[in-house]
Amino acid sequence: MTNGRRDDYSDKMKKINWYIFRQLLVATIIVASTLTCMVWLTQSLKFVEMIVNRGLSITLFLNLTILLLPSFLAFILPIAVFTSVMFTYNRLIIDSELVVMRASGYSHFMIARPALLLATITTITCFTITTYFLPASYREFKDLQFSLRNSLPTMLLQEGVFNHVMEGITVYIRNKKSTGELSVIIIHDARLIEKPITMMAERGIISSGAKGPRVMMINGNRQQVDSQNGRLSLLYFDKYTFDIGKKTKDPITRWREPRERYLPNLINPNPNVQQDMQWYNKLVTEGHHRLSMPLLPLAFTFVGLALLLSGSFNRRGQFWRIFLAIGIIILLETSHLGFKNLGEKAIHLVFLMYLVPMTAILIITYFLCNLTYKGSASSSKNISDPDQK
Repeated sequence: MTNGRRDDYSDKMKKINWYIFRQLLVATIIVASTLTCMVWLTQSLKFVEMIVNRGLSITLFLNLTILLLPSFLAFILPIAVFTSVMFTYNRLIIDSELVVMRASGYSHFMIARPALLLATITTITCFTITTYFLPASYREFKDLQFSLRNSLPTMLLQEGVFNHVMEGITVYIRNKKSTGELSVIIIHDARLIEKPITMMAERGIISSGAKGPRVMMINGNRQQVDSQNGRLSLLYFDKYTFDIGKKTKDPITRWREPRERYLPNLINPNPNVQQDMQWYNKLVTEGHHRLSMPLLPLAFTFVGLALLLSGSFNRRGQFWRIFLAIGIIILLETSHLGFKNLGEKAIHLVFLMYLVPMTAILIITYFLCNLTYKGSASSSKNISDPDQK
């Protein structure tokens, strides 16, 4: 009989845990999706102008913006988990469901178990994002951006505007087609200040050359003024080829920014690379930031649970506790970012980034262990163990 009661009690506990966990998971997905869409839309506006005026294809636009998503999720997921915990447990309090659970002998950790499980899953997810997906996606984003800027500068040419393509070279075009065909071209080459050159043509086409992108101009003229004697040299041509870009560089050989690097390259910068040593503090701090940031979902969850589970029942809600929790979360987030900036200046202080979430977790864990619910302590003690019945 005793074993039967234990099994019934265990089954009820599993059903309640799944009931709470399901609500938390749904709320987290909704909040995370909403925030991600909002951030994605604001960031994607930066690339809309490249579609309208500079001929960037929809495929490249989507590729560029999607590659930025992992960097958003690393910051959004902790906030989404905290929001879902506050919303779900506050609703359970208003609907008196937590009162029933406590009266049935459920301890605070038993009630908090679904939230802690979700926070643990989110922590693992954030750790995966910060250690692999964030550097992998951002590296590809920068490589694609680098390729567009260096190998295809004509992608950035705007119609009806004097475009500064490279140092000393300005290009004007009236119309541009996706095939690379141009009409009414003006190119001013001022790389030699003493002998500037201006070329004009009725039409032309862009192609790739050994030294980089080049434009073949058709039916135009080439004008050059000698600054010493003021003499104008004028040359009419049927076809004329002019290089308007540098030779394409290999994106692999360029210096990788901190956000593009994986953990081993951040924690242990290459001592033989001058830029790595120049930015040593920034690289190491970024590595520790990647490791400490996944602890924030657990810290945020503990803060929300401690404030909602520690008070007496109030059917009108726990608004002041919610506002206090939000204030603590803002303090934790700003402190974590502040210690990151401090670590870039004093590398021996990077441990403070771990101290912020771990302190919150340890203090609130101790607090929950010693927490006693007012008005139900004696009843919970009597029925918390099915064997006592």
